[in-house]
Amino acid sequence: MAQSEPGLDHDIPLLLLPSNWAKIVVGLISFMCFANSYDGDFVFDDSEAIINNKDLRAETSLDDLWHHDFWGSKLSSNTSHKSYRPLTVLTFRINYLLAGGFHPVGFHIINIILHCVISVLMVDVFSIILGGLQYSSKGRRLNFAPKASLLAALLFAVHPVHTECVAGIVGRADLLCALFFLLSFLGYCKAFRESKEGHHFSTVWVLLSVLLGAIAMLCKEQGITILGLNALFDAVVINKLNILELVLKLLHKDKSLENAVVFRKGLVFRMTLLLSGGATMLYIRWRIMGTGPPAFTEVDNPASFADSLVVRAINYNYYYSLNAWLLLCPWWLCFDWSMGCIPLIKSVNDWRIIALAALWFCLIGLICQAVCSEDSHKRRILTLGLGFLIIPFLPASNLFFRVGFVVAERVIYLPSIGYCILLTYGFSLLNKQAKKKKILAAAVLGIFLINVWRCIVRSNQWRSEEQLFQSALSVCPLNAKVHYNVGKNLADKGNQTAAITYYREAVRLNPKYVHAMNNLGNILKERNELHEAEELLSLAVQIQPDFAAAWMNLGIVQNSLRRFEEAEQSYWTAIRHRKKYPDCYYNLGRLYADLNRHIDALNAWRNATVLKPEHSLAWNNMIILLDNTGNLAQAEAVGREALELIPNDHSLMFSLANVLGKSQKYKESEALFLKAIKVNPNAASYHGNLAVLYHRWGNLDLAKKHYEVSLKLDPTAPGTKENYSLLKRKLEQLQKKGNV
Repeated sequence: MAQSEPGLDHDIPLLLLPSNWAKIVVGLISFMCFANSYDGDFVFDDSEAIINNKDLRAETSLDDLWHHDFWGSKLSSNTSHKSYRPLTVLTFRINYLLAGGFHPVGFHIINIILHCVISVLMVDVFSIILGGLQYSSKGRRLNFAPKASLLAALLFAVHPVHTECVAGIVGRADLLCALFFLLSFLGYCKAFRESKEGHHFSTVWVLLSVLLGAIAMLCKEQGITILGLNALFDAVVINKLNILELVLKLLHKDKSLENAVVFRKGLVFRMTLLLSGGATMLYIRWRIMGTGPPAFTEVDNPASFADSLVVRAINYNYYYSLNAWLLLCPWWLCFDWSMGCIPLIKSVNDWRIIALAALWFCLIGLICQAVCSEDSHKRRILTLGLGFLIIPFLPASNLFFRVGFVVAERVIYLPSIGYCILLTYGFSLLNKQAKKKKILAAAVLGIFLINVWRCIVRSNQWRSEEQLFQSALSVCPLNAKVHYNVGKNLADKGNQTAAITYYREAVRLNPKYVHAMNNLGNILKERNELHEAEELLSLAVQIQPDFAAAWMNLGIVQNSLRRFEEAEQSYWTAIRHRKKYPDCYYNLGRLYADLNRHIDALNAWRNATVLKPEHSLAWNNMIILLDNTGNLAQAEAVGREALELIPNDHSLMFSLANVLGKSQKYKESEALFLKAIKVNPNAASYHGNLAVLYHRWGNLDLAKKHYEVSLKLDPTAPGTKENYSLLKRKLEQLQKKGNV
């Protein structure tokens, strides 16, 4: 076991706090950094992973969670991202059920609590790594680096790069993964005890550690890397393995290797358990995944599509250097780094090559110190620091498979543990050598305070999509997705003019950005700029022939241009690429209605309601078409069927009330009109048609009252004006007869 290491803690200028107090301080500070995100909205990926994810809803079977990806798609589907995180989705589902719907506060609070718990656990983790693993005679773990572990835990708790994981709800995957990752590591440490009889270990704790690693992987794929870190910890800390010495003995075929520590203390047995556990996890994961790896596009990860192996290698290493820079200087943070945000390095003359050289210069220097140092404590800390920095990052490195991003702040949540280890150890070494220790302490305090402030500011930016997207413009001005998201946010708020500007910039930056073309085409269609809209949508489906939404929107434009045959063909092409497409069937029905193909229209709308029973517009159009063609009985039946499925839809109440009025079912019609008006009291047509009902029914005073309300809400309504004039003449005639 590791011996006492007073030197490391001696050089850390912090108050010596009892373990529980240290944890309370870390927990409170981590809470303070991210507390202002508690009332944030659902932003960015939250829409797909939570709001649009049917796996969160009670009507979806729990079994489906084990066969769907993180976004709710079937893992067997070719379009699935293959991100298998059922336990994370399960926590979202519990949040949804407890809150009674999509209320983001509960989701955010859980994320904040998780980060606080993880930060508190880091005190124990850092105390083992920086101070060694040693137990008292009573089996209680001793902490030989309380100040160093507190400093490292504080640096971890306030690192601004964690904001995406904490303030973004989908970051729950990284937080849960980190929680069980750390529990697995601490569980592995518990497997070891010192006694007078010699060294022993608990197989139960080793197996529990493997199980916790599996749970971590079910929260996010990175979790499996804890098995590699546990193996490294076993070799370096438990067995005090000197890697350089072992390599030299292997090279020289030293006979003493047979008695080397690597073959004692149960290391081979424990490595077998870890390896078997990892292999079993990967096999089960592969079987569940069903098909090959996910298919990403060039804009997601352009380096992985480069033809030259050299270009790919250079850019991958440049991405690594950017991740390292985000750990060192987390000032420029962005919700998305794809789509041209980081242009490819295509020549050795590119000045960014310097970043690669700097990264590998530092890494090689640290590796040499970790391997060659005669100081066993230094070897242990540097080796584990590098292990925590590198091993959890491997799944995001593009070395084993292509990933769907360039840089992602969320994936360095775990590697930041290694960074904090190295930074704390480096600070202690500098403090030992420095003559002006107060300046160095002030610098560390300054970094700490700046990070706290940066966390608070960045958490605030994650509270709404508008702030989040706007903040990215200065960091990644070349990122087409940033401009697209700013435009989409503006369009959702009704600012179409500004949205057009950003959509155009997104298309300029990425001429193949079909989603930006589709959204821009939609806005131009609404502004009746139909020819440019058609041009954009035609280009979108030419670039991506299976883009069903663009085909449907192209059909709507062609319909508006009265090119009905082309519109029908576009709609059917959309349905061919997305068989369950209720909105497309709805628009196809509108086309058939315009062409007086009533049977086809009704069939199309019926298909829309079969695929989406709550499709109010399709139900309404069926009722109105049947009403207009004199099929009142059928219209009434459809209306009643619709209201059973969507009982609170005022537009359906209104349509059915009109049908019942024409069928002279005045009392029932009146009840539906009044119910619709109660839900939507400012609809002029509701009051106007209720007035017509009363007019027919002979309740002239009530008819007069609702005509007047209708005209007050919409003074230009021609039909209501005429009916009101007729009513007034009738009332005048009745008054004259009464006077006579």
